[in-house]
Parts: sequence; C-alpha cells; structure tokens
Amino acid sequence: MPVATSAPASSLPSIPTGTPAAQTPSATPPPAPATPPSVQTVQPPAKATAASLPSYNYDYDDNPSSDNLSSTYIPLDSWVYPAAMRLYSLGYLDTSFITMRPWTRRSLQHMLEATQEDIVDDEDAQAMEILVKLQAYVTDETTPPNAERGALYGVDTVYTRLTGIAGPSLRDSFHLGQTISNDYGRPYQSGLNNITGFSTVNEMGRFSLYVRGEYQHAPAGTGYSQAMAAELSTIDQVPWSGFNLKSATIPVGPIPAQNPFRLVEATLSAHVWGHEISGGKSDDWFGPGAGGGMAWSNNAENIYSFRINRVEPLHIPWFSAIFGDVRYNFMVGSLKGHTYFNSPWIHTEEIELHPTADFQFGFQRSVIWGGEGHEPVTLHTFLRSFFSLDDTEADPASKQTSADPGARFSTFNFAWRLPFFMHSLTLYTDSIVHDDVTPVSAPRRAAYRPGIYLSQFPHFHKLDLRVEAASTDTSTLRSLGGQFNYYETEVRQGYTNKGFIMGDQVGREAKMGQAWLTYHLSGNEWVQLQFMHKKTPKDFVPGGTSQTQFMAQVVKRFGKEKNIELNASVQFERWMAPVPLVTNGNPLQITGGPLYYTSAQHDTVAAFQVTWYPRFRSVADPLKRK
Repeated sequence: MPVATSAPASSLPSIPTGTPAAQTPSATPPPAPATPPSVQTVQPPAKATAASLPSYNYDYDDNPSSDNLSSTYIPLDSWVYPAAMRLYSLGYLDTSFITMRPWTRRSLQHMLEATQEDIVDDEDAQAMEILVKLQAYVTDETTPPNAERGALYGVDTVYTRLTGIAGPSLRDSFHLGQTISNDYGRPYQSGLNNITGFSTVNEMGRFSLYVRGEYQHAPAGTGYSQAMAAELSTIDQVPWSGFNLKSATIPVGPIPAQNPFRLVEATLSAHVWGHEISGGKSDDWFGPGAGGGMAWSNNAENIYSFRINRVEPLHIPWFSAIFGDVRYNFMVGSLKGHTYFNSPWIHTEEIELHPTADFQFGFQRSVIWGGEGHEPVTLHTFLRSFFSLDDTEADPASKQTSADPGARFSTFNFAWRLPFFMHSLTLYTDSIVHDDVTPVSAPRRAAYRPGIYLSQFPHFHKLDLRVEAASTDTSTLRSLGGQFNYYETEVRQGYTNKGFIMGDQVGREAKMGQAWLTYHLSGNEWVQLQFMHKKTPKDFVPGGTSQTQFMAQVVKRFGKEKNIELNASVQFERWMAPVPLVTNGNPLQITGGPLYYTSAQHDTVAAFQVTWYPRFRSVADPLKRK
C-alpha cells in the first residue's frame, strides 16, 4: 500500500499558438502590455480531446539534452509510472526508458511532447486521457513564449494514511516474507499504524531540491522468540552473540512501538549536460516489473548516496544507429542495519539501450564492499570492486582479506512491445545473478521475474491485466540453503538495508506469482484487484513457508480541481511458517517441534489514505493561481 504521489488534473496553461498571419485581425488592436503576461489557466474539459492539450514552448531548441534546467525526481510510488507504462504499452511514449526509474519532472515533460502528435493523430481515447493527466502533472514546467521557467517551489503533497492490521503479520523479507511490501521499509505491526507526511518541490535554474518527510507510527509487536531468532541466525551463518542479538534482518521480540520522524527522500541536485548530479536520499528502481525490481526497488528504506544519472536519452553517432539512444546511472552509498560486517557500502551502475521504439534492454551491476572488521572503505577498495569483472567467484582465500572484490550482483532485463499486438501487449523479463558477469552468461544460476502486460481488452478498453512470476530458487540441482541470490558468504546479511531486501520482495530462494486486474475510471483513478502467492522451500527455511494475498484497491479524486485523493484498500492474507528446530545447522535433522506458528495464520489489512496536492508557485508567475 504505497503512498501515491500524483498530481491532480490541474489547470492547463493557455499558450498562444500559430503565427500572426494565421490569427484573426482585430479592428482596434489592443495596446501592448506594460509587463509580460502571466500564465493563464483554463479548467480541463470533461473529456480529453486534442483541443485540451497544451502547446509546448521549450527553451532547449527541440533537443532535450540541451535543456539546462534541473527538476526534481518523481517518487517511485507515484501514479505516473503505471500510467506511463500503460501509455507505452498502448504504442506511445517511445522515448521512455521504462526500466530505469525514477524520472525527473522535465524528462517526463520531454517524453510527452515527443508523443503528443501521434496520440492526437490516432485519436486514441484511452491514450488521450492518460496524456492529459500526465501533462497536467508537469504543467508547471511549461513556460510562456519568450520566457524562462524561473524558480518553481511549493508543497507537492500533504498526506496521512491509517493502516489497521488484524491478526499476526509477516515482516521479514530476508527469510519468511512481508505482509506489506514495496513501502520504503516503513514500520508496521498488528494494530493501528499511521504515516503522516509532506513533500516539497524546489527548482531554480540548474539546481533543484526535493524533500519528503513523514511521521511514522507502528504499535509494539511480539517478534520472534529467542529460539526462533537463533535458528534463523544459524541458517544465515551469523554468530548469535554481541551485536547480532538485535539483527535488523531478524525481528526478534519484544519489538517496542515505533514513532520516528523520517526523511523518506531528500535530494539536492544539479543539472549538467543532460545529467542530474545529486546527493542525499533518493529513490531507485531498475527493472520493468510492477511487483519488484531484481536489482533495486523501494522495498527497503532509501540509502544516503551520491548519484550521477543521465536523465535524458543520449544519442551517440554510429553506436546509436545500432543500439539506439542510451541512459545510464551511477550511485554509491552506505548500507545500514548490517552487523556482520557492520556498515558496508554499495555502488551500482546501470545502462539501458533503446535500439527500436518497441524494444529496450539493459544491464546493471551492484557491489557491496567494505565493512567494519572486514576491509576499509577507501578509494583503493572501491576501485578494486568497481573493476572486478571475472565470471567466477574470487579465490576463497582472498575473501577473508582486503583483496576481497565484494559481493557482486548483476542484472539483465528487457521490455518488448509485441509487433502483432502493438496497441495492447508488452512482454518483459528481469533477472539477477550473484558473482557472475551477467545472467546472460550464467542463465542456470540466475533468478528471474518475467511478466506480460495487456494494456486493454478488446471491447473493454478501460480494463487492463498484468501478470508476473518471480523465482530466486535457481535451476541448479544442489540445494543452496538460501545462500546465493541476495546473500553473500562475507556480507551475510546480504542485499539489505535496515533489514529489508533492496531488490525484489520475493526474497531468497523462493517462488512467487502475482496478478493485477485494473479498471481505469480515468487517467489517474482506478479500481484494482491484486493476487499474490509465494512459497519458500524447506531446504532454505526448515518446514518451508507459504503466503497468499488478495487485495482490492480504489483510488478516487475529489474537489473542484481534483486535488484531493482518497486511496482505500483491503487485503486478506493467509500464511504458514512452521519452522522446526534443527541440529548442527542441518535442516533435514529435525529434533524438535515448530518454533513458529504450527497452523495456517490469517490477517486482514485495511488502509485509508487522504492526500492533498497544493499548487506550486513560480517567480515567473508571482500571482497566486486560482
């Protein structure tokens, strides 16, 4: 149940179009204004039409890469991304890189400008409706003729969410599973939970600042027993002593009530030659899936990092003639919640290629290195991990020394609009492998999340369906005991930040199936049914686990300007996790009864969120817009 960060279908700027010769002459021309006119507004029409779309006036000479204005990132839990994915699958938004998120507000504006003419010419009603909503979202980035955007600032969202959980819930992505996933690692327990927060957008010239903070409340919880925590620690091969008695990856009880104020995102950025160079706490999602990203998602709390992100497509002569335009991203930062070893760092590199309008693919690599008690975090150790590209694990003897190249995780993904279903069907796959160059070079050792997206049904154009599967249980014959994907023999709390897996919520050595059936009330309102089923084998967690969820969600907007959003959902979950005692760390030698619940458990999660979207202000438009 993520916090939606959409914008209302706000007033669109009325921008003069055409040439003086094409305009109707007036008998008495009006006097020239003493000052440049402010941006005027009109109410959006009841039904999207070509006439309701704005005329763009960019200051980058029709080349997005030459745009010298910075803008903030659109949060990952925004309605913008599923809407853009639907628009792409309908056959439009050809310049988008749907597997590299987040996007900036201005990069989205450039994508919309490039696809607007095609949508208007085709008179596609569904695409037109989405286009109008997306353009309203970034209308503040549009400038009047012969003017610059100037400074743009204001409150983006103010929101509160109440979440009630009846019954025992799961909060352990590293072992058993999660009742609530892809929610920035926010705290939750059985009982009444709350988040109340705000976000601000501040843009001026080449610089921008985005801040999103919130108060988070979760009641006290029971947590795992000491015996259960010790058992899972044995599986992970983490000594059950010292700091590890309160490991972030093992929620041992009792768990006190949580009431922190937390920065969800806080990013200061400078725009340089099509790049956003930023520092702070920012989102990242690499992969085409809706249920998770194998390399990175918002399942865990964001890390503090330094980032260089190519936010506009780069055209390289000769190279782009074959592989298409390029986007890439580099990020480096520290991980929290690790106690074996403490405070490691991670760097990640992504590159996405767009050889045709209908096909795009990309590669990504993350390396966790350093850590207190293992090797220092220095420029030397960073460069060694950065240039380590061998296709096999390092010499085992070096794993205990400063020569360790780090825990390496590599991904490959693609998205393909099927040619015979151009305006309806998209096929995609995400994959990850540990200690190999890419999943392409080691397919049997890789984990996968394939999916297919039907953006509209024949004769039911407001209805769409997305189906995905995920598996981190590799096809190798030997049992891995959960010690491969998202795990590492040195950094044993693996691919996590503050206890949550940063990649796909499916977790370690598990299989999952998901489906979403959505009826679109408008471009940014919907009714959705969700289904998820997951199983973890007993060769990883003794006894095995299973988890099934059904969810219904409604998103509706109200008010004269549609700037108040109500988001309500209810989820029913059934899960089993009868973890037995073992001896000598061997899960096949059961010597005692279950440590956790012996029978199927049920919980119900009901959430209700209200979000208000105030107006931005601009130096170029000092008057308060109505």
